Amino acid sequence: MKVTSKLFYILLLGFSLVAPVIIYPIFLMKILCFSLFAAAFNLLLGYTGLLSFGHAAFLGGAGYICGYFIRDLGFSPEVGLLAGTSFAAILGLIMGSLAIRRQGIYFAMITMALAQMIYFIFLQAKFTGGEDGMQGIPRGVFLGLIDLSNDLNMYYVFLLFTVLAMLLIARVVSSPFGKVLFAIKENEPRAISLGYQVNRFKLLAFVLSGTLAGLAGSLQALMMGFETLSDSHWSMSGLVILMTLVGGVGTLIGPIVGAVVITVLEHKVGDIGVGLYNLTNVEWFRSLGESVTIVTGLIFVVCVMLFRKGIVGEILAKIK
Repeated sequence: MKVTSKLFYILLLGFSLVAPVIIYPIFLMKILCFSLFAAAFNLLLGYTGLLSFGHAAFLGGAGYICGYFIRDLGFSPEVGLLAGTSFAAILGLIMGSLAIRRQGIYFAMITMALAQMIYFIFLQAKFTGGEDGMQGIPRGVFLGLIDLSNDLNMYYVFLLFTVLAMLLIARVVSSPFGKVLFAIKENEPRAISLGYQVNRFKLLAFVLSGTLAGLAGSLQALMMGFETLSDSHWSMSGLVILMTLVGGVGTLIGPIVGAVVITVLEHKVGDIGVGLYNLTNVEWFRSLGESVTIVTGLIFVVCVMLFRKGIVGEILAKIK
């Protein structure tokens, strides 16, 4: 099974390297962003058992800080990425320190409340542009060598960060630290009785999850050239939960599959860009307006009824 898994990941990486030849790079980078975002969230929900409704704060907040450092302060893109990711780590430490004092639905509601506070701060802050968003974030030159204004260069830098982040997640969940997180998820009182300081482990998991989500947000802001309030809204937290559930909670590849499914649903088939680069990128999923909640609700119901463990979870269960 392990050999098969390694072969699958190698093939997936190989496809990712050649994908820009046949698929629009911007669309691929959007998938990478949400894949990393969902994988970071899954580290908290799937391996620690903590349901956060506030992860949008890390995605949007890091994007704003990254854009501010690059556009307003004139720093290079690598400094902007570091600043955005560091902001998410600090925010994760603050939010996690407050949230881990409660469990279950109370934990989820605290994270949501804190995230909405961050949302309104960005709404009022002058440097964010308010409802108009932060526009004109330059991509610049990465490490003084790679011109990120070229979409292909940007894609491969994005892919590099995503692969490194996924390797980090894989290493964490297979380490003794990851085993303790799994023990906390399965039976927290027993973990406490064994002498583990579970709040410290949960806080570390929360900070790591928020940091990786912030990396996704920073990369997205750099790639798109703008940042909007929609990335900080609670609905984005709901979207990443949906991606994780559809793909498979507690699996490494599940969040990626869920991100692909949801992202593809947001676009017309012709807009994905198979063999084309002059694309309109019209999103029919979001063009439904308020009715989009009906569609996402139906997806969630179908997933729960037919794929209770998610797409990848059901496949792995049948293989075993």
